Amino acid sequence: MSLNTIKYTLKQQKMNRSFDDIRSLNDSEVESTIRELLNDSAFKAVAEKFIYPISWEQLTATMQKCKTIAEFQLTVIVPLLMQLIQKTTTEAKIFHREKVKDNSHVLISNHRDIVLDAAFLNVLLLTNGIKTTEIAAGDNLLAFPWIEKFMRLNKTFIVKRGVGVRQMLEESKHLSNYIHDTVQNRQQSVWIAQREGRAKDSDDKTQTAMLKMLALHNSTHTLETLKALKITPLAISYELDPTDYLKAKEFQLKRDNPEHKKSKNDDVESMMTGITGFKGRVYFQFGDCINPALDLIPKDTPKNELLEKVAYIIDHEIYKNYAFFAFNYIAYDLMTNTKHFVSKYTDEDKTEFEAYLQGQIEKIDIPNKDINFLRGKIIEMYGNTLKNHLTTK
Repeated sequence: MSLNTIKYTLKQQKMNRSFDDIRSLNDSEVESTIRELLNDSAFKAVAEKFIYPISWEQLTATMQKCKTIAEFQLTVIVPLLMQLIQKTTTEAKIFHREKVKDNSHVLISNHRDIVLDAAFLNVLLLTNGIKTTEIAAGDNLLAFPWIEKFMRLNKTFIVKRGVGVRQMLEESKHLSNYIHDTVQNRQQSVWIAQREGRAKDSDDKTQTAMLKMLALHNSTHTLETLKALKITPLAISYELDPTDYLKAKEFQLKRDNPEHKKSKNDDVESMMTGITGFKGRVYFQFGDCINPALDLIPKDTPKNELLEKVAYIIDHEIYKNYAFFAFNYIAYDLMTNTKHFVSKYTDEDKTEFEAYLQGQIEKIDIPNKDINFLRGKIIEMYGNTLKNHLTTK
């Protein structure tokens, strides 16, 4: 081993230790983390609900054989997620995978499901012979210790959100440095949502705050810093969102009480509903790396204007690559009180959508339940993607 190689290895080890508070796990930590998980009764109680027909003993034996992250993903995560895909979708596919097959990228996508967006993406990448991504997850999702252990074991790194204003800049710079190190030095792709949390009405827009965070690694050269990440937008499309009624419920609760905040139990309910609910077809479509578009932005563009332009480029690429289903076309026509897409669906499709709306609204149990408001919100969730897509024409 050359002196330069030794120096580089030591530098990487030091860098990796500096990210201990947020990074995904190393292979050397796999066996001890698995032991901790298997001894956690809360993890066992949740796992047993999802692994059937696999027994707890079978899962334990499989997990105990894993020595690396790659082994854990291949032998534990992939079979469980493939089983989940078979149970809760009619089809799950990725399109244009050649755009991310080589090199490492930051994949920026719209966000539909708290857990499954990145989980399904990774299993589909892996089964198509492409290395899985590291996944950004907010610390608000780590309601229980076993969730954090399980997610970090599955290549998840932590985005700290529960910090004060003064600490936020420091944590954002720390996160930015980690993402750049992951993509540029470790040659590992990263998935991150285009905004903090999900756009619950599906009106997807990239937050400039997220782009500003990515640029903090070297904020004096914002454009070049973003280009170094080879940002590639990704459009995620679910035919059905099993959590749509929970999102509509939250809309009314916030309308009626602007101070309303979700509890940890609300997040867990949303996670569980999203995982177990029926989703129909689920499509992931990669857009083009935005670097050629970034090259067209004048270098002297003021920073705030620059970030707005980059956000627009990402949004345009996501909107362009959505997939649409009958419910999207029906929802758009209901939203706009038109028959613009009437050729895209049948009377039976419309009857089915109306029945679906009624069924989802019936699941909502809140004081002063506003059925018209809730109905309108769910319709927006299915119509807004098509509304935004039309802006790219």
